[in-house]
Amino acid sequence: MSIITLITDYGLKDHYAGILKGKIFSYLPEINVIDISHTIDKFNVLEASYLLSASYSHFPKGTVHIVGVDASQNADTFHIAMLYDGHYFIGADNGIFGSLINKINPEKIVQINIHDLLINGSGDLDVFAMVATHLAKNGELNVIGTPISSIKKMNVLAPIVDQNSKSIRGNVVYIDDFGNCVTNISKSFIEETANGRNYEIRFSVHSIRNVKNHYSDFKNNTTSALKSMEGNEIAIFNQAGFLEIAIYRSNPARTGSANTLLGLKMQDVVMVEFVE
Repeated sequence: MSIITLITDYGLKDHYAGILKGKIFSYLPEINVIDISHTIDKFNVLEASYLLSASYSHFPKGTVHIVGVDASQNADTFHIAMLYDGHYFIGADNGIFGSLINKINPEKIVQINIHDLLINGSGDLDVFAMVATHLAKNGELNVIGTPISSIKKMNVLAPIVDQNSKSIRGNVVYIDDFGNCVTNISKSFIEETANGRNYEIRFSVHSIRNVKNHYSDFKNNTTSALKSMEGNEIAIFNQAGFLEIAIYRSNPARTGSANTLLGLKMQDVVMVEFVE
């Protein structure tokens, strides 16, 4: 069964996410629709871009991914569909897909041009539903759009190495439900730049010397040692391979999180500094 995933800023209070799914099922009743998230901050293309990058590859090739964030079409921003890494992506050309094409070149991109074929009063949801179900049925991109060669990118998604390769400057690009702060600095990028050197993580007045590969790495410590770590700031490489700042075993609703206790916010600077 074909799969369509949804990442939107529609929220859970209103009916928009439900309407989008209803339109999809109207076109293709047997489709499998998966909600990745509907609680992206309104118009936050940076947050949506990270979530898409971290999640799409966990689905089978041929999956269609709809990204309904800051999705209205206007004179400067068009709707696009893209075949990339064996997956299809649909959304507005507002920079959301820029982090993907920084890694692998897309197989094909089209500017969607079916808007005039829809009945009066149709909107973004109708366009996305029609295009997604067309692609889920193995339809061709050329049928729903005109080929284009480039799309918009967001510069903030690219970490920067200083001229002497002594540090990497990155940014917080996502804050999860635990208040953990994810950066745009990947483990592979750090290792490539480090060239065998040790490094520490710096942000604001804080520094962290030891970066763990996973949260599960802490289970190798003794119970008393783990207990003493509770409430401390830690750095790990998350499941998607990106550097993440957290407070160890801290409940954000009761005691706070990296977001609240360390004062880290979206787009704040995080540095990786190498030790000679």
